[in-house]
Amino acid sequence: MPDEVKLNANQFFSRNAGKVPEYESLVGVDALLVLIGDPAAEDEPDRKSTAFQIWLLGYEFPSTLLLIQRDKISFLCSAGKAKFLNQLDTPNSPLPIEILLQAKPKDPPTDSIAKLVTRLSTGKRIGTLTKEQHTGRLLDEWKAALEASEHKFDNVDISASLSACMAVKDAEELKLIRTSANLASVLLSSHFVPKLELILDRGSKTTHQQLADSIEARIGDGSKPDMKVFSKAKSPAEIDFTSVEFVYPPIIQSKSTTGGYDVKFSAMSTEDMMSHEGILLVAIGLKYKGYSANMARTFLVDAKKTEEQNYGLLLTLQTEALSKLKEGALCKEVYQHIISTVKAKSPELEKHLPKNFGWGMGLEFRDGSYVLSGKNARALKPGMVFNLVLSLTDIPGENGKLYSLLLTDTIKVGEEKGVCLTEGMKTFKDVLFSFNDDEVDSKSKSKANGNQDDVKPSKIKSGAAPELKGVKAGSKVLRAKTRGQHVDPETVTSTLARITAHQKELHAQRQEEGIARFAGEDSKDGREDGKGWKKFQSYKGDAGLPKEAESLRIFVDRKASTVILPVHGYAVPFHINTLKNASKSDEGEFTYLRINFQTPGQLAGKKEDTPFEDPNATFIRSVTYRSTDGHRFDTLCKQIQELKKEVNKREQERKAMADVIEQDSLVEIKGKRPPRLPEVFVRPATDGKRLPGDLEIHQNGLRYVSPLGQKIDLLFSNIKHLFFQPCDNEMLVIIHMHLKSPIMIGKKKTKDVQVYREASDVQFDETGNRKRKYRYGDEDEIELEQQERKRRQALNKEFKYFAEKIAEASDDRLEVDIPFSELAFEGVPFRTNVKLQPTTDCLIHLSDPPFLVVTLADIEIASLERVQFGLKQFDLAFIFKDFSRPPLHLNSIPSNQLDNVKEWLDSVEVPLAEGPVNLNWSNIMKNVNENPYEFFKEGGWSFLGGTGGEEGSDKSTESEESEFEAEGDEDLSSSSYGDSSDSGGSFASDDSGSDASGGGGSDSESGDDWDELERKAAKSDKKKAEDGRGHASDDDDSDRPKKKAPAGKSKKR
Repeated sequence: MPDEVKLNANQFFSRNAGKVPEYESLVGVDALLVLIGDPAAEDEPDRKSTAFQIWLLGYEFPSTLLLIQRDKISFLCSAGKAKFLNQLDTPNSPLPIEILLQAKPKDPPTDSIAKLVTRLSTGKRIGTLTKEQHTGRLLDEWKAALEASEHKFDNVDISASLSACMAVKDAEELKLIRTSANLASVLLSSHFVPKLELILDRGSKTTHQQLADSIEARIGDGSKPDMKVFSKAKSPAEIDFTSVEFVYPPIIQSKSTTGGYDVKFSAMSTEDMMSHEGILLVAIGLKYKGYSANMARTFLVDAKKTEEQNYGLLLTLQTEALSKLKEGALCKEVYQHIISTVKAKSPELEKHLPKNFGWGMGLEFRDGSYVLSGKNARALKPGMVFNLVLSLTDIPGENGKLYSLLLTDTIKVGEEKGVCLTEGMKTFKDVLFSFNDDEVDSKSKSKANGNQDDVKPSKIKSGAAPELKGVKAGSKVLRAKTRGQHVDPETVTSTLARITAHQKELHAQRQEEGIARFAGEDSKDGREDGKGWKKFQSYKGDAGLPKEAESLRIFVDRKASTVILPVHGYAVPFHINTLKNASKSDEGEFTYLRINFQTPGQLAGKKEDTPFEDPNATFIRSVTYRSTDGHRFDTLCKQIQELKKEVNKREQERKAMADVIEQDSLVEIKGKRPPRLPEVFVRPATDGKRLPGDLEIHQNGLRYVSPLGQKIDLLFSNIKHLFFQPCDNEMLVIIHMHLKSPIMIGKKKTKDVQVYREASDVQFDETGNRKRKYRYGDEDEIELEQQERKRRQALNKEFKYFAEKIAEASDDRLEVDIPFSELAFEGVPFRTNVKLQPTTDCLIHLSDPPFLVVTLADIEIASLERVQFGLKQFDLAFIFKDFSRPPLHLNSIPSNQLDNVKEWLDSVEVPLAEGPVNLNWSNIMKNVNENPYEFFKEGGWSFLGGTGGEEGSDKSTESEESEFEAEGDEDLSSSSYGDSSDSGGSFASDDSGSDASGGGGSDSESGDDWDELERKAAKSDKKKAEDGRGHASDDDDSDRPKKKAPAGKSKKR
């Protein structure tokens, strides 16, 4: 019992003094005597005496005697309990309270029991609970005193009387029952059903007991409930989870259960493997502060038509029963109405009905006085709560085996009809699972029930191979020298077969989706990704020409972004965008200035596909001027190059800002202080000194306020993903918001905003704190480690709670996503090796910028590259469903993570392919974008091969390599590191202007600029490195050819 127990005296007298006449009117007793002995064992059913005591006092007081008379209420208990019961003796008590003390075992006996026996002698009929059996010293002394007394009493059973008093629930009791019912509903819908879908979808093997244990573990002892599940409950912050307990262990049954189906709530989950087809029964009963709620559901996996029809009958029976569970109805009328409904609709099922259809429920899980049977004539009143149990048992199936159906809910009796307190997961849409694609009836059946969108295609048959054992991140298997060194070969083979079969289905699905998506778009008209002929106007007429044009000399007009060239006695303006580059060369006493123009048909890398108004027209490719004034031509060449850089930079900035949105105004919370997370840093950082600020939750979004008054507003409507990353094995605890559209923070464009706090405490210095002066040894380090651990736990709790508050304030538009650290792997998404962590919906890296957030739903296909025996690393390329986005490259992933990456991608429904070399995705995506419909019509992604288990995949990859050979270093960098990737644009765009910085070069014959020369050199270096890879050492064969450093490029010049 808690040290601080507060009894509600008003509740005690309102539920007691007002009910005494009711006791007498029912059974005509002179006094009411409730004896409670030692606490009951866990496996014993609820006792009415204990329920009555909790109903009156709010707590259980074992070894206590309660005597209620018309003029006095008496207690007999120990001295410790008497201290709490004295709270009831107030000056305004309607009835006097007398508390008598029982002597301790070693002390001499008191006359307390004798006083109570004397008081009882004034009456003859004593109301007691005659059917209950109690044990304990108090009970033994009481029985001895009654036998020694000369006065004999008539004991009358008052079980039904107490049931009548406790049956109608007041507002406080109904609130507790609603909480129990809501928790049971959330536990079923948010944990069990998703887990069941995953098990059926993957064909995983699990026992009934393991599944039941996973349900029970969501609550545990209440100190650490699974808030990822219970955050979906109503007002989770107000629930005391230490007061939540299971009425009985969760019950899971399938057709493989030994002994068949048992719809009694005393049944137990067995150690048998759960069947992946047929009928599945689950029952969950919860108590909150003593008040019970119960629910049970039937799930039908690849069910037969008759099984569905019989389940539909249960739904009909529940609707009919709810119409009868109302004020004034009798228990037997509800029973008879259900029986008559079955006789009218399916008379052959009458013999499969139970003997009753439920019972009253509250502090007792089963109140035997209010059973919904054919003989119970007790009337129903508003506020009563029933456990409505509808079942059909031992029905012969088509295969001769017996099956049962069960539908149970917690019902509150209303004035006009009953109200279901346990919600959800009982319609056909919720309980039907169809995984058998071979049966046509299964498809038509699911469509008839309106759930064709919810029925997933089959991925794996029941009885499929078990999951790969020992492949969790950090396990010994992953630390082996080679993959599969310690893994059972049969397990690896079965897992590979399962993944291969599943991948075939995913590839076929992508193929169908692609054809349906681009049907009718079989030409390249309108598919130039926004590219079109753009006219550039330098001046509006001759009057707009500058005065310098009259001299008929070359002039660079920076204001109009134009170069004016003299051509046959005319000053001809050329906009800088029509110029490709300019170069200067000296020959003898003359200096030549060559200006190259943009023309069709040039192999100029990124400018190769520049559109023209009329590509068949006659173009001037270049123009050359000669002069003896070399200094002037040198100045003009530099001016043209600088102007070209400026214009390119402005164009890039314009494109970068094209997707930046102007957010709506933030609606602040007024009248009260908004929920706030104090002392957090923000990234990207605001201008000025780095100081911690506060993150606030308002009506339609979040606001970060720095100490300098700077504000960052994020609207819920613009937040795509909300992440919470704990500081377990990390230096930071993080709440991260990934946005749908980028915003501007200062002068930075960003798509990711995060707040964080450092997990380490700098004030603890192992070499200089005060404790070091007096204490030496390991105990000091142990204490510091314990403090560090507690500090991290407190930080995780604080940030996770605030993230859940954000999700709650967003009206369920956001869900908190937490990374799975056990599935993490290393890779290089940008320029450094980082830890990549999968979440439910994404693949993320949030620890330091540039951030990476890849939404799994946006991925079209994943390509595993450089998968070769002997290589220590491989690469991963993500191709997005939006083909205009460049593929994302994750390089240098350790090869011992290959199996885990493949299994993870397969589990999240991402088609994958693998090959021995890197592909040139720039050229591939260019061809795909030219005519997507024709691409899918000719086989789509089938040219990639598959998961590597098919013969001939190497040949197909080699044939593709001739067209899509490995990319140059600069192309790889630009495609995987830029604003268009699904990462923080503000951090990824620092080097976006590197292409333009190459300006011009000096190639008087070919007109190639430095960009082209560098690209060709990088490509040549890479080819040489690949040709010599077979002769490299073991340490070198795992890595790609090293990129040329900028210094190396300058040396070439």
